[in-house]
Amino acid sequence: MHREPTTDQATPARMLELPTWLIAGVSARSHRLLSEAFAAAGARGYHYRLLVALDEFGPLSQAALAGRTGIDRSDVVAALNELADRGSVERSPDPDDRRRNVVTITPPGAKELRRLDRIVSGVQEELLEPLPAADRAELVRLLTRLVDGNR
Repeated sequence: MHREPTTDQATPARMLELPTWLIAGVSARSHRLLSEAFAAAGARGYHYRLLVALDEFGPLSQAALAGRTGIDRSDVVAALNELADRGSVERSPDPDDRRRNVVTITPPGAKELRRLDRIVSGVQEELLEPLPAADRAELVRLLTRLVDGNR
């Protein structure tokens, strides 16, 4: 049920014209939805990001995973430890540099990724529910341009 905000809850109209304010609000809501959904599934966003990278790019070093996912190296190690304990990834010495590990997604990890993909899809649906399909596609296109423009 949608309720109109009370006077003390209403956002000033001028702020609702600021893309930065709106993007921050959507970001906060999407982060909350994803965090809650992952927590309910016994997972974390880092798990998903690492599994997606391994699925898309194949075996990678821990340093390369940090770069591909934007996760700090020490956090990558901790999340990979959790994934390894679950049997979702395997580490093996890099044949070119024995001091480095190469991480590979396992068949159980691929199955876990498919489960997490369904959770992420559900969150996308919940977040974008007010928008028709064409608007959703346009939003993704515009957000991609903003992200690409900032690289």
